[in-house]
Amino acid sequence: MGVDLGDLVPRTPTDLSSLSGKSVAIDAYNALYQFLAIIRQPDGTPLMDHTGKITSHLSGLFYRTCNLLELGIKPIYVFDGTPPALKEAEIKRRMKVKEEAIKKYEAALREGRIEEARMYAQMTSHLKDYMSEDAKRLLTLMGVPWVQAPSEGEAQAAYIVKRGDANFCASQDYDSLLFGAPYLLRNLTISSKRKLPKKDVYVEINPEIIELRRVLNELGITHEQLIEIGILVGTDFNPDGVKGIGPKSALKLIKTYGSLEKALPAIKDAEFPVEPTKIKEIFLHPNVTDNYKIEWKEPDVEGVLDFLCGEKDFSEERVRKALEKAIDGMRKIRGRRTLEAWF
Repeated sequence: MGVDLGDLVPRTPTDLSSLSGKSVAIDAYNALYQFLAIIRQPDGTPLMDHTGKITSHLSGLFYRTCNLLELGIKPIYVFDGTPPALKEAEIKRRMKVKEEAIKKYEAALREGRIEEARMYAQMTSHLKDYMSEDAKRLLTLMGVPWVQAPSEGEAQAAYIVKRGDANFCASQDYDSLLFGAPYLLRNLTISSKRKLPKKDVYVEINPEIIELRRVLNELGITHEQLIEIGILVGTDFNPDGVKGIGPKSALKLIKTYGSLEKALPAIKDAEFPVEPTKIKEIFLHPNVTDNYKIEWKEPDVEGVLDFLCGEKDFSEERVRKALEKAIDGMRKIRGRRTLEAWF
């Protein structure tokens, strides 16, 4: 779910070409879930190989990563580890939503409501262990670095940016800001057009940069107060938030009283699954690691072809063409005919 701060944060529209030469720490699970949801047949069936294993996530990961490399953008994918115990309620909520969506999907298919079936199918996406392992294998073959987080991927990605090992943290969620990411990049791994739910209408989606310092300055709050606003609205660790409180009212409360602790007596029926201080602690002192190495290597073209085309039934022509464009883009950004300067 992630925290909903969309109504509060100032953002700067950008385009992918302006990010050339920059490195981006991407929340891998966030991106893979997007690909699993979007890349489907008209009836909602995901892409599969000849063994019946889903490949939608690999298709999205490969072609989107090639597009980024072609533009000279250097991706780093960060994978989730063991979720904090406080996230259990949110995980159960998500599973219940998926179970209900599966029933609606099957009913829509039986009744011939194909477009509706596809919509419900997108809500059933589930990332299985083999999918993340396949994704890591593909990235290694492509020469793209990936980092295994001990816990929350967004926390680790934010930490990588704070250390100066990447320029941006990329995710659709705003949680990265609560984890202290200096720069959040949204809409990096999705299509430039998005279909509105239940409507035959598409809207343009462009990348946007959100700077934490600017957010805090314009809202007139501290980072700790931003976390407290998130707790009032609802995070993955207290999904329901406080009933009747949205981002703007949460901001007003925190600015009026100075802190969540002082604001609580003025909030009617405020309930939390655990003490808010424990939720705040996850954002202020997340479980992250220094044990990672970020290094871009020359793509193993034949290895990628063997994996995607030989094992996963991808089109060799399309895969070769995408890899060629990616490598050409890497060379052009350095103004050389070799990849030496890229690495």
